[in-house]
Amino acid sequence: MLNPAPRPLWALLALVTAAVALASLVLTPWLELEPCHLCIFQRTLFMLMALLAALTAALSYPDWRRLGARLTAFIFLGLAVFGSGVAAYQSWLQWQPLDEVSRIGGQPGPIERLVEWLGQQSPVLFMASGFCEDKQLVILGLSLANWAFLVFIGVLAAGAWALWRSRHPIHS
Repeated sequence: MLNPAPRPLWALLALVTAAVALASLVLTPWLELEPCHLCIFQRTLFMLMALLAALTAALSYPDWRRLGARLTAFIFLGLAVFGSGVAAYQSWLQWQPLDEVSRIGGQPGPIERLVEWLGQQSPVLFMASGFCEDKQLVILGLSLANWAFLVFIGVLAAGAWALWRSRHPIHS
């Protein structure tokens, strides 16, 4: 039975979330995609989660640093929950009939304001130019928002298991 130790699993989660963020950065110009505010926000969450997972792996020692590992693990899990909610909301927007629901015209919320600010700081990484309800790329019948939701749920489950496993070691 596959039963990896928590530290290598956190390192793998760092690689997975970094790969998703990097894929987002590479695919956007290559396929001429126009990411929306929610896409950019999810990209940002994946970047932060990669850093947190790497920190969790680095701090997973049996001494005082273990508290830091738990803290970064809990923040990682919180971001995964939040990200899955954002991806689910974007997926819901995409499933609505065209012109029925739009994110255009209302007052910008905290996500939009954050993405706009990040876009001013680094346009290459964070400039939002698309609409959240558009499905610009569909892979195997799923939009990028649907895929992001699945990744968020997958890393949430793996991270929760790794955190539980670090508190309840399995003895052979």
